[in-house]
This record gives sequence, C-alpha cells and structure tokens, in this order.
Amino acid sequence: MSQPGPEAVQRRGRLKPLGALLPFVGRYKGRVAAALAALVVATLATLAVPIAVRRMIDHGFASENAGFIDQYFSMMLVVVGVLAAASAVRYYLVTTLGERIVADLRAELFGHLMALDAAFYDTAKTGELTSRLTADTTQMKSAVSTAASIALRNVMMFIGAVAMMVVTSPALSALVLVAIPVIVLPLVAFGRSVRKKSRLAQDTLADASAFAAESITAVRTLQAFTGEDKARSTFDTAVEAAFRAARGATRARAALTFIGIFLVFASIVAVLWSGAQEVLTGRMTPGTLGQFVLFAVFAASALGQLSEVWGEVAQAAGAAERITELLSIKPAIRQPERPVALPKPALGVVAFDAVRFAYPTRADAPVLDGISFTVRPGERVALVGPSGAGKSTVFHLLLRAYDPLSGTVKLDGVALTDADPRDVRRHIALVPQDVDIFAATVAENIRIGRPDASDDEVRRAADLAAADEFVAKLPKGYDTLIGERGITLSGGQRQRIAIARAILKDARVLLLDEATSSLDAESETLVQTALGRLMEGRTTLVIAHRLATTLSADRILVMDGGRIVEEGRHGELVGRGGLYARLAKLQFNAAAE
Repeated sequence: MSQPGPEAVQRRGRLKPLGALLPFVGRYKGRVAAALAALVVATLATLAVPIAVRRMIDHGFASENAGFIDQYFSMMLVVVGVLAAASAVRYYLVTTLGERIVADLRAELFGHLMALDAAFYDTAKTGELTSRLTADTTQMKSAVSTAASIALRNVMMFIGAVAMMVVTSPALSALVLVAIPVIVLPLVAFGRSVRKKSRLAQDTLADASAFAAESITAVRTLQAFTGEDKARSTFDTAVEAAFRAARGATRARAALTFIGIFLVFASIVAVLWSGAQEVLTGRMTPGTLGQFVLFAVFAASALGQLSEVWGEVAQAAGAAERITELLSIKPAIRQPERPVALPKPALGVVAFDAVRFAYPTRADAPVLDGISFTVRPGERVALVGPSGAGKSTVFHLLLRAYDPLSGTVKLDGVALTDADPRDVRRHIALVPQDVDIFAATVAENIRIGRPDASDDEVRRAADLAAADEFVAKLPKGYDTLIGERGITLSGGQRQRIAIARAILKDARVLLLDEATSSLDAESETLVQTALGRLMEGRTTLVIAHRLATTLSADRILVMDGGRIVEEGRHGELVGRGGLYARLAKLQFNAAAE
C-alpha cells in the first residue's frame, strides 16, 4: 500500500483530511442545528455575566442601591441556570453526534475493505488495516466527540468575547487584536509539527500491530520452532519505536500548550496594565475595566483551551489522513456501470479464451500463457499439473479475484468483466484446500454462503459432507463456538465444514481444490459419495493433486508452465506416456509401496 510523499502531505492542509467527515456530519443536520443553538445560548449566557459585574461595581455598592444588588444576583442565578442547562444539552448533542459519526465511519471503512480486490490484499498488512479500523477511528472519535465540543464552545466564546471587548473599550481591544497574530502564528507552526509527529506515531503503532497480529496468528508455529524469544524481541523493538514516536508527538503537544497559554495570558497582563492606566486618569470607570477584564479572560481562556485541543485535533487529522488514503483506494474489480445479467436459470458453461495472466506483485512472471478451454454444463473436469502450473489461478480468475491481462473468461456466455462480480460468485461454490473458519458457531460457519438457510438445511448439508457425526459430539452441537480459524478442529473436520458450505450454497458451478485431501479413508469415501450426488447435473472443476481424484473425471486438463499440454481421460493420458503418465506412475507406485 503506497504512502504519499512528504511534499504531497505538506500540500494538503493540516486539517484538510478532517473534511472527509463532512458527508457523515451532513446526515444529521437536525442534531447539528440543535447543538449549535445550545452553544449560542450558553455563550450568550456567559457573556451576560461581565455586563452584570460592571453595573454592580459602578452602581450597586452604594447603600441606597442595596435592592439593585439583590436583583442582579437573582438574575445572575437565572443566567447560571440557563448556562448550565445549555452546556449540558450542547455536550450531550455534540458527544453523541461524534460517537454516531465515527460509528458510521467505521462501518463505511469496513464495507470498503470488504470491497477491495485480491491484488490489494496481496501486499496489505492485516495488522495495519486493523489499526486503521480501530486505533485511528478511536483517535478521531476522541477528537470529534470531545475536542470538537470544546473547540466549538471556545471558538464561539472567543468571537463573542472579542466582540464585547471592542464594544466595551475599542482602545484596549486594539492592543489585544495586535497581540492575536503573535499568539496564533506559533500555534499554527507547532500544530503542523504535532500533526506530522502524530502521523508518524500512528504509522509506527500500526507496524507494531501488524507484527503482533501476524505473530499471534502463527503462535503455534512460533512455539513449535521455539521462535518466541525472537518474536518478543522484534515486537519489543517495534513497541519501543512506537513509544519514541508517541513521546515526540506528546512533547510537541506540550510545547504547543505552553506557548499558547503563556502568550495568551502574557498579552492579557499587558492589556490589564494599560487599562489600569486608563482608570487612574479617569478615562475609564472601574466597572468598565472589570467588564473588559472578564471579557478578556473569557477570550484568553477560550484561546488557551483551543491551543490545548489543537494538538488533539491535529492528531485526529493525522488519523483521518490515514483513513481517507484507505477510502480513496478504488478496487480494480468492481461492478460495471451497466452489468450484463447472467442467464436464469444458470447453465454452468465455463470458457477460457486465450487467457494470459500474471499476478500484480510478479508482473514479469506470467502464470497463464494463453490457455483456452470450455467446460460444458454438468461436465466434471480435473486440472492436473506440478506446483506453479497455474491451476489455482484458473479458480482465482473464474471467481474474478483478478482480471486477465488478455483474453476472456466467460460464464454462461457472459464475459466476467461485463458482469456484476457478486452475481458471478453467487453461481459458484468453492471448497478450498486451505479452509477459512471463523470464530463463530458451527452453524454460522456453514451458513456463510446462505445466511437465511434453515437449521434443517444446515444439518442436511453437514450430513452429506460427513460432518454431522463429529458436530453432534461437540458440547453444544451446531451452536458450539469454534475458535478463531477453527483452531479447535482437525484439518479434516475443517474441510468437511467447507464442503458443507458448498453443498448448502447449491451453486451451478463447483470448484473443488482437492476437497478430500485432509480426510481419513472412511470419511473420504463418505464425502466422495456425497460429492458424487452433488455434482450430478452441475459443472465441476477439480484441482487434483492426488491423481486418484481424476479417475472419475469426464476430462482431464494437464497444465504445465501456464499452458494446457495434454487433455483427455485417465486411461488415454496414461497410454500417451506424457507428463500425466509420469505423474501417475510416481503417485500410484508410491501408493503401492
């Protein structure tokens, strides 16, 4: 997954990546309007306090105005009540809005990941993707739900306080306005540094997470080869690098906070000194200076808090940048604007016409070199050949995990590039050699291809796949949770669940990648019988590593070097004395011994 160069990153605005949230915010216009209304009310209530203070100082401390003070304190209690209520409403609305937006973003990101093609996953690191889906979105949630609330409140407060300062004393306000660039420019400069360091910290943590995910997945292999110490050392190094990067980001944020607060309050001290001179000369009343000071404190406090949350917002911008990079990746395999519908009912005709292909990560090493063949409806065709001959690639292209470099792959006369990939895959059931089992119940694993299947249909599929017997012995039967990747099951049991999936899907085309390779002799006999019934009337392609599987095939395609070098039935090919005959002699002689 390519990363943008530093120049490209610099050209983007510091906070521009956060613009990716705007479409999500736009879904909740009513809540946004209500939050802004609460924010305005809270700000107006706060700004009313200094006005009351000025009137009390200038008019309320004489004995004849004692009732005046009582009225003002009563009104201030009302103002405080309004302020508290509006602040609570604003906090609730903004915080829940942030949670909602980030939840939508996570769902959008996960859906996007599910739509990306195999070429993307050939180079992507699972741990890094998980980090973007979890850690980065959590960083954004903190910024949107908390920092955004604080930032909006303080921006509004700063604007209101500055406006009232100008109304109260234009001369003193001019001094403050002169000081603002002195305050803002360092904040902007340090904010850029915080964002870059935060991005580095997030990238470094993602690298550590990627290594951890890979190691945990292969923990049994590491233990078997006593590789725990090396893995621990590598992870410790990665974690230490992540800590140093996070420390650098935190140091930059601390410096940003210090500079912001110092400059803000130093400027206030200077303005206060100037105001004191105005009072001493009689050009300003004490109450007016008090009012101005309170407005100035409000403005300074708002700006100071903005400097604190600026670092967090900059961190969120770094996380948003990583997420938007991921969302901007377009899958190479996607539905055409006007997809051609596959015939109904499906026929099951598979055709490869002069297909050439090389994997994107090995573009200079062709895997298929102009192969052509057609599989008729209901025909059983076995693909045979040495490792690297291109057999699995045929399956990948038929499932449209990739598109050929040239030539055409067709299903029922429709080029796969013209059809909706999901529609194509609905017509195909796959039993892979390496079975993916999910951390869910047995029934949920079998239902992968048909989530709406009934319990009886699930049990029937498992029975046909010779899986019902071992499932019945599990603690909760079909409701038993099987560990991640099916770690609690044997290889044969995992493969029988995969066969049950294919049986339940009831697709027109079957792809069997040595579907019985991990079964014992008794289970293999049962499954072969079940598959025999399942394959009746269906088009079946079988990748056969054990040539005993080819004996019942209607036709055998022998592949070598990305080409079809022989074609025929078992007896014919043995009699020709070619590659198939040599492979058969090696395997059957070894079996006899």
